[in-house]
Amino acid sequence: MVKPAEKLAAINTWFSGANVVYGGLIWSAVTILFFLMFSITPPDADSPFWYLLGTYILETVPYGIGAWLCYRNWQSPQIASGREVWLYIGIGLACYFVANFIFGIWELYFGLDPEISPADILYLAFTFLVGWGMILAVLPRRLNLEMKQWLIVAGIAIAGLIFALWLVIAPPVEAEVEPVPEPMPTAQPSPNATAPAIPAPAAPIEPIETVEEVANLPGWVVATDDFLNNFADPVNYFYIFGDLALLIISATLLLAFWGGRFSQSWRMIAAAALAKYIADMSFEYTTKALPEYESGGLLEMFYVFSGVLFAVGAALEYQVSASRPSRTRRRRGTG
Repeated sequence: MVKPAEKLAAINTWFSGANVVYGGLIWSAVTILFFLMFSITPPDADSPFWYLLGTYILETVPYGIGAWLCYRNWQSPQIASGREVWLYIGIGLACYFVANFIFGIWELYFGLDPEISPADILYLAFTFLVGWGMILAVLPRRLNLEMKQWLIVAGIAIAGLIFALWLVIAPPVEAEVEPVPEPMPTAQPSPNATAPAIPAPAAPIEPIETVEEVANLPGWVVATDDFLNNFADPVNYFYIFGDLALLIISATLLLAFWGGRFSQSWRMIAAAALAKYIADMSFEYTTKALPEYESGGLLEMFYVFSGVLFAVGAALEYQVSASRPSRTRRRRGTG
């Protein structure tokens, strides 16, 4: 009979730093091929269900693995950067993992394309928790950054703030309406000719499918969707400025750990925050430029990269912390 300790040791071997790095590289390569091959659809055509489901799987799995790896770091007493750091980051990744399931049900099962959904509560929690965990990693360290390093952080903050303000201020692009062709002049009819019958104007075509889809949805789903749409603008603004704050914190964290023994793991965490920023900003821009945009766009692969990098960072932190020698007290008089 295999003991629980032996099972845990086997799992830790499978999820070693090297294996997680190789697995992340393979997962990222599959993601790139999947998006490049199937993300482009013909005009006036929706992405197939299997493609949207594939994007959810590719994005959700790394966050689930990353949450478990952060939980492993929290349980280990040897973690150098602090157990609470990885507890908050792990809970944040778990929130994102569950949120993707909820948003997938909202979009794929109910067929809704909302600006905001119940999953956004957990997406917001992800930003708070991961940001707080990264702040806890910085607080114990004295930020003795050089002037050029502070200038780098300031440059990132200013550039990100300008882009965020531009996204907020820029008006949404209105759909183009085709101009009505002007009638061509016709010859004067003869007085003895009978006037042709004027056809009755055609009744406007209503989107029957959309009405039927909404009518078939449960009442609580429609009521929840209508209620949450009232908070779409403030939530979108929070995403823009919350991602900017994560980007600034990650840049500061990267410079604070630069060159140290644990710099590799925090480089991955900083890169994960950058990938999340790119994905969110491209999504915000695309939804303004293309009102009929649906999920599954090419740049959404950066959501996958973000989850992979969080998982790799957690695995590298565990490996480096476990390999450092333990400190033992030496008694006086012993040689």
